[in-house]
Amino acid sequence: MTDFAARRVMMVDTQVRPSDVTKFPIIEAMLHLPRERFVPADKVEAAYVGENLSLGAGRVLLDPRTLAKMLDVLEIGDRDLVLDVACGTGYSTAVLGRMAEAVVGVESDADMAAEAQANLSAVGADNALVVEAAPKGGHPGGAPYDAVIVQGGIEVFPEALVAQLKEGGRATAVFMEGALGVVRMGLKRDGHIVWRDAFHAAAPVLPGFERATEFTF
Repeated sequence: MTDFAARRVMMVDTQVRPSDVTKFPIIEAMLHLPRERFVPADKVEAAYVGENLSLGAGRVLLDPRTLAKMLDVLEIGDRDLVLDVACGTGYSTAVLGRMAEAVVGVESDADMAAEAQANLSAVGADNALVVEAAPKGGHPGGAPYDAVIVQGGIEVFPEALVAQLKEGGRATAVFMEGALGVVRMGLKRDGHIVWRDAFHAAAPVLPGFERATEFTF
């Protein structure tokens, strides 16, 4: 029988802590939550590997290092309301739920959204909600948010998400340029987000987050 609790400890000790992520709420959440519950049945044995894990339909569960470092730069507090964009099967939403006051996950895939809500209920994340909707549109009904995080690659950060972030709020996402990517941290000031590079990472670009194609004649 697989000792998943031991694998969680190993994940934190070999992937998270060596990446200079030491904030207790992040460590506690990742040690506590059964990541294996949030992956497809045929990938349970790979739940704790240090790479993006396919959820199907071109979607991935971000590798533990990337997610942990994104949470680290976001500096989530226990009074924060967080929007978790393209939440997939809900792992990131559950992690955020142990750190923030409340979390809204947005997921366009109906099966993943239902699975995410079931997973959150199973782990007791009663301060987290999953909304089935296009991720690029966020969830205006819960705005404004203190923080926004995107669980996948993007080429552009949609204006709808900018609008739902409160003034002074924080955002983070994996910005992709071809095969290369960088996680950026943003602060909203005067209605706009000012971005800075945080660290390198990569993830498939999410549908709806591509840069518009420019036609030339």
